[in-house]
Amino acid sequence: MTSQANESQRSPGLERLRRLVDSSRFQTFIVVVIVINAITLGLETSSSIVREHGEILAILDRAALAIFAAEIVAKLIVYRHRFFTSGWNIFDFVIVAVTLVPATDNLSVLRALRILRVLRLLSIIPQLRKVVQALFGALPGMGAIGMVLLLMYYVSGVLATKLFGEGFPEYFGSLGASMYTLFQIMTLESWSMGIVRPVMDTYPWAWAFFVPYIVLVTFMVLNLFIAIIVNSMQSLHESETQGERERQEEAQRESTEQVAALREEIAELRDLLASRRGPP
Repeated sequence: MTSQANESQRSPGLERLRRLVDSSRFQTFIVVVIVINAITLGLETSSSIVREHGEILAILDRAALAIFAAEIVAKLIVYRHRFFTSGWNIFDFVIVAVTLVPATDNLSVLRALRILRVLRLLSIIPQLRKVVQALFGALPGMGAIGMVLLLMYYVSGVLATKLFGEGFPEYFGSLGASMYTLFQIMTLESWSMGIVRPVMDTYPWAWAFFVPYIVLVTFMVLNLFIAIIVNSMQSLHESETQGERERQEEAQRESTEQVAALREEIAELRDLLASRRGPP
């Protein structure tokens, strides 16, 4: 903070640039540019629109890229090495850098990656940033549940291959095919009429395998993922609320100390004036 203040004092232009970059109006302007660029990239997927308005779309796209690049350069000038201490700044830098690479014939896929610019909304809009932070905070718990889910997949895949592989090789002929079929069943997409009922026509007792599998995997394990994410968002909200409460208490304590110090000064001045006047 001290070095930043010193830099601002030595360079008024740098201070004005810092205020511009940190202003809410500038952030709103960047959000508007991102939204317009997202609409432009979506319109480019229509061949008829490209034929009629391709030049305009290309100009808008280049203008948006120029604005994003100028924003990154401005932040690098203002914050210098401190720019890379923020994960969100690195995220923005990587996205803009990728889209700046020229899309030649060998790198034509990079033109499709321009849509990644829309992801910058995650770093600019505070509400979206909280959601991403909550997801990252839930990763440790989600990893543990993912291991449990993978273990259940493997055990169920081996059982399904041995139980139904001979009668339904297209669904359960190998371990990989069984695990993919079980994944489809977990999503509840055509699980009954497409897979389970045909299997039950050959193996009437197959319900004893599929029903417990759906109850355990779909209704229990997957809901644990949701519970962990909700808990992470709640913890993030509580930590932010606690931090705001502590800042308010600190500000109130400083105000109280300043008022007490002011009263002491007033009392000292009153005593000084009384001593100068002398006895009545």
